[in-house]
Amino acid sequence: MIGHCVIHEQKKLSGVSGSLGTYISLIYSRNNVNPHLITWNGPHDLSNPFNWPPRKKWRVTSLSLLASFICSMNGTILSPAYPTITTELDLLNGTIPTTCWFTATWGIGAALLPLFLFPIMEDFGIRRVFLCTYFLFTLTLIPVGLSSNFHLLLFLRLLSGGCVPIISDAAASTLSNLFSGEKARSLPTALYVGTYLYATSLGPVVGAAILQFRDWRWIAHVECICTAALFPAFVIGMPETRGTAILRGRARELRRKGKGAYTAEEIGVKNWNSRDVMTSIRRPILMLLIEPVVFISALWAAYSLGTIYLFTQSVEQVYGTAYGFSPIQAGYVQGAIVIGEVLGCGLPLFMERLNQCPSPPIPEARLYPSIIGGFIGVTGGMLVFAWTASPQIHWIAPTTGLLMVGFGTTAVITSIANYLIDAYSKYAASALGAVGLVENTAIAFLPLASKAMYTDLEFWWASSLLGFVSLGLVVMPCFVVKWGNEIRARSSFMKEVEGDGSADADPEHEV
Repeated sequence: MIGHCVIHEQKKLSGVSGSLGTYISLIYSRNNVNPHLITWNGPHDLSNPFNWPPRKKWRVTSLSLLASFICSMNGTILSPAYPTITTELDLLNGTIPTTCWFTATWGIGAALLPLFLFPIMEDFGIRRVFLCTYFLFTLTLIPVGLSSNFHLLLFLRLLSGGCVPIISDAAASTLSNLFSGEKARSLPTALYVGTYLYATSLGPVVGAAILQFRDWRWIAHVECICTAALFPAFVIGMPETRGTAILRGRARELRRKGKGAYTAEEIGVKNWNSRDVMTSIRRPILMLLIEPVVFISALWAAYSLGTIYLFTQSVEQVYGTAYGFSPIQAGYVQGAIVIGEVLGCGLPLFMERLNQCPSPPIPEARLYPSIIGGFIGVTGGMLVFAWTASPQIHWIAPTTGLLMVGFGTTAVITSIANYLIDAYSKYAASALGAVGLVENTAIAFLPLASKAMYTDLEFWWASSLLGFVSLGLVVMPCFVVKWGNEIRARSSFMKEVEGDGSADADPEHEV
């Protein structure tokens, strides 16, 4: 495999700057030895993940999506068991059910922990980060089915919530390292977003199926067993896909043989320090505050995803009161959201074929499916769910509203992800990180309002309120489509992207 790399002499390093490069040049000049630069063996080097055969790409993609699916289900799988847990642990319920904090702490962990861990782990490659985090996630599942301490369960949910987005984003990074170009990336991105949403909405269905036959602790046991059973498959079948990490491995192997081999990254980039870490942490927050496009995208995506988690609480309350459904039956009902999400996954792909983009294409064209999904799916679905949830109307009617919400949510989140990747290029990961921060904050706190809202406002007006808020939010992407190009033209981030050709040359610069 080392033979696939090209070794260039020191004259190739003359234009490379950086403290490490200066140090390397000084050491080798004293010993009259030329350091070697390790790069790909031409544009068609098969060691480069972009050039892997399609079968290998989709095998790695399937494993990445499987890991994201099995872990993302963790956020909602316990929700059908919340009444049972409340009784068994003798918890007191007020306006906010105590067990809702299981979801809240999970969302807090998902919002905060990756913000600090992503920059620190940037230099370790995708595979190592993925496997270590997955292993830690598996360990957090073991005590859940054994503990009777409420505060310990909350702490475990905090840790597992922090692990899941790291695993999911490692999967997303894997896809970005395998597929280059807008068209090649469309299907993997849609599958990635869809997989996360399918898992989130299937969690209550799977939890209800287990709870129907076993104690609630078996939900944790089954999840732990399935997660642990898949770990060997990931160890064996998940190769490193980050190009810079692959080249660093080649260079280390050559250094063991006594050759002075280094990658351009090792020579030209200084080692990370605390200031670099804080810069990477601040950038998503800064983009959220000063970039209107990022703020609108984050708000719209967070609301759409937050309502999916809110439904894990409200569906049980609505169907239990209106139709006498048990928590287990209400958990099965949420399978309708999954069906809608599967259908919604195809909308951006379908519109991409129909849409005649301007030449050159503008990123705002990616938002058209989110407008359709927002109006018809999220807003329309919430209003259908609101005004058909009645004992006089068959339960299929409000369930159709849930299906519409699932359809719209997938279309919205997929379109926003595609838009930000195309619009912010070099800073796409920071833009998506800002969206993820707001999304997970919504996951943490929006479900806490479910019981009070559906009790005080009653079912019809509570869901109608959600629909009216959605209607207000879905108008904002229309403004982005019309004026987004001008907004981005004034962006300090976009000026840096346009002035830095390396952003396009290195598609894995940050994603």
